[in-house]
Amino acid sequence: MLLEAVIRHLAFAAALALLSAAAVRAMIAWPILDHPNARSSHVRPTPRGGGVGVVLAFVVGMAVLYVAADFARLPPPQFIGVIAAAVAIAGVSLWDDVADLRFSVKLAAQAIAALVAIGSGLVLERVALPVWGEVPLGWVGVGLTLFWIVGCTNAINFMDGLDGLVGGSVFLASVILCVIAGQEGGWFVYAASLFLAAGLAGFLPFNLHPARIFMGDVGSQFLGFVMAVLAVAAARFDAAQISFLIVPLLLFGLLFDAAFTLIRRAAMGERVAAAHRTHLYQMAQRSGLGVRAVAAVHWGFVLFHGLLAWAFLELPVGSKPLVVLPALAVQLGWCAYVVHRMRRAGLTWAG
Repeated sequence: MLLEAVIRHLAFAAALALLSAAAVRAMIAWPILDHPNARSSHVRPTPRGGGVGVVLAFVVGMAVLYVAADFARLPPPQFIGVIAAAVAIAGVSLWDDVADLRFSVKLAAQAIAALVAIGSGLVLERVALPVWGEVPLGWVGVGLTLFWIVGCTNAINFMDGLDGLVGGSVFLASVILCVIAGQEGGWFVYAASLFLAAGLAGFLPFNLHPARIFMGDVGSQFLGFVMAVLAVAAARFDAAQISFLIVPLLLFGLLFDAAFTLIRRAAMGERVAAAHRTHLYQMAQRSGLGVRAVAAVHWGFVLFHGLLAWAFLELPVGSKPLVVLPALAVQLGWCAYVVHRMRRAGLTWAG
């Protein structure tokens, strides 16, 4: 019975991947062109908005789930609230791909969507910390959840600057999360991550270097938002809600680069919302490391973090947060390697 169910789920995921691929091909045929500028990594006008395929596959999958699969549904207010917020993020982001909205408008839309998800009941209520043990969050949980959703949404968006990097990383993270959720009995997270992986499977072949299309904000912001929400949903895998850390762990390479760059630019007095080409992954590529190699490094990070996630599941509650330390050590090593390459290539953090 289990094998039959898995085969059915994979067959449905394959159909969603084909749907995604068809939508991506349509976006290539009727493109929203991304014209290169001084901050771009590409050199010729390239279609963007390929994330429409990922959004379409995910939404169709969730609609079928809502109608036909009671075992994997959240309570209706949470389910509808989360999906409505995700669709709203996708809509505003697609508008941004067409019209280049101000960052403040995008940030406001992200915050509203996050508040819709929070208002539907997806909130972190407690955390487990080394030494202190389980700590109730109370109203702090609302602020922490809002910060996490908006922060993750922007981090994934900021990191979408090289062919295949974000798409491949989130695809692998979604597959790993799907397997973990199935093992832990978190069926909503299992189904949602499966649909996300299916949508990305349809998009990714068009985005590998040299990319025929970029996912655009409609893809990157949508992916960041959905993965952030799935992290909060995954917190319910255990009573202490420490399983919230699984998604940040899987995405740690992307989150570290985004956070490091934000903090560095703020410390240097730069406008953090201004466009730039000084993320670690961008500096690695500018120092002579190939686009495929940089993307592959980040895919490797996700696979390593997947192994850490399996270890995480077996650790005592109070020790689980310590699993982040090996991931942090790897990222610090990557940072040191990129800085070394920058010095050899005569590059600086300026622009």
